[in-house]
Amino acid sequence: MDRAAAISRAERQFDSGEFRSMLARRIAMPTESQNPDRAPVLAQYLHEELQPAFEAMGFECRTLTHPRAKAPFLFAQRIEDPRLPTVFGYGHGDVIRGLEREWKDGLSPWTLAEREGRWYGRGIADNKGQHSVNMQAMASVLAERGRLGFNAKFLIEMGEETGSPGLRDLCEQHRELFRSDLLIASDGPRLRADRPTVFLGSRGSFNFDLTIEARKGGHHSGNWGGLISNPGIQLAHAIASIVSPTGQIRVPEWVPPELPGPVRRALADCEVDGGADGPTIEPWWGEPGLTPAERVFGWCSFEVLAYKTGNPDTPVNAIPPRAWARCQLRFVVGIDPGEILPALRRHLDRQGFPMVQIAAARDEMFRATRIDPEDPWVQWAVASIARTSGKKPALLPNLGGSLPNDVFTDVLGLRTIWVPHSYPGCSQHAPNEHLPPQVLREALAVMTGLYWDLGAGGTPGQAS
Repeated sequence: MDRAAAISRAERQFDSGEFRSMLARRIAMPTESQNPDRAPVLAQYLHEELQPAFEAMGFECRTLTHPRAKAPFLFAQRIEDPRLPTVFGYGHGDVIRGLEREWKDGLSPWTLAEREGRWYGRGIADNKGQHSVNMQAMASVLAERGRLGFNAKFLIEMGEETGSPGLRDLCEQHRELFRSDLLIASDGPRLRADRPTVFLGSRGSFNFDLTIEARKGGHHSGNWGGLISNPGIQLAHAIASIVSPTGQIRVPEWVPPELPGPVRRALADCEVDGGADGPTIEPWWGEPGLTPAERVFGWCSFEVLAYKTGNPDTPVNAIPPRAWARCQLRFVVGIDPGEILPALRRHLDRQGFPMVQIAAARDEMFRATRIDPEDPWVQWAVASIARTSGKKPALLPNLGGSLPNDVFTDVLGLRTIWVPHSYPGCSQHAPNEHLPPQVLREALAVMTGLYWDLGAGGTPGQAS
């Protein structure tokens, strides 16, 4: 009964095919939270798949609901001794739309398949594969030690891909029930497929629409060209005022303060690499004077996600009456979320674009979070992962993407340590979502070691 035996047990369970069979069963459930017809499947995933797995580990489970959430939550807890550290886990069982018709020939989003050394299936990276790893790692510790050696609480939601509606309210309502010492969870990608990674928060994400409604109906471009404004051209110029031709943000309130020293030191050891299938980094794009890691993990970025004017499918010789763009700001700690749209309004008015209408694209916003990279719990986790993997983990102050991490830091008051089990080229949110199985196998070993160490004593604030 020791650490190495627990890790070996987890690896044998993976090598036997048991983990793959379990994951295949979960991937086969089309838990698309954006599709109202899938509502019964969302509940089925919690009650028929995850709840029995938690109960088999001695967890007490209950279903939680909130009026703002379109799907239930599953809360599971195992309290071994109130004097022990309590770790809060989180995952989401919903997935982005399957996009069945766009997958490679012979592949389906709802069937786990292996091709060219990769496992394919919707949710294998985001997030079914990741929370399945963590649950199985706990099971391996229990099987080897007979107990966890710490208290565990776990919350699974089914609406993360639609902005986690109701999650914040649920955590406020059940703050005492969820009370813990820290969060250890998994989502998002590693820095590279072969390098274990820890991140401590996430960039915020705010989607909004820019619209110009010039008039009712289109007008012949021969008769009216040069006499009436073209909203497509106007909106293009308005957007061009927001960023430079090389992507540098020009709205002052969207530019963060200088990078803090601990953040800069942590990122000095990080190299962004999307792998063979990832895009090539363009060093001239974004904020000048920053490394690629600093630009994606330490700074803000503005993106145009979609743009429409006229009829793109069947263009006609008419000046369109309307133009629309869906835009996004990814922002870091130091940016006031409440000032994002007011600052943009002031900027566009100064630039001569009062006709541009601005509206939030949805009610929910992911806020920026980041805990101190030099926090003792962070250093403890990094040391545990290094011991298991034999590699120096990458330490990111925050993820480049966005998660509802602010709910855990701001509402529950938790330190947040994320250990991702994916990689940048996984095609998350796209057709052909996949992971190399060796990433999952190493992740299973890493998390088993981490949970073993958590229950072995000697964690920050606890005697050995």
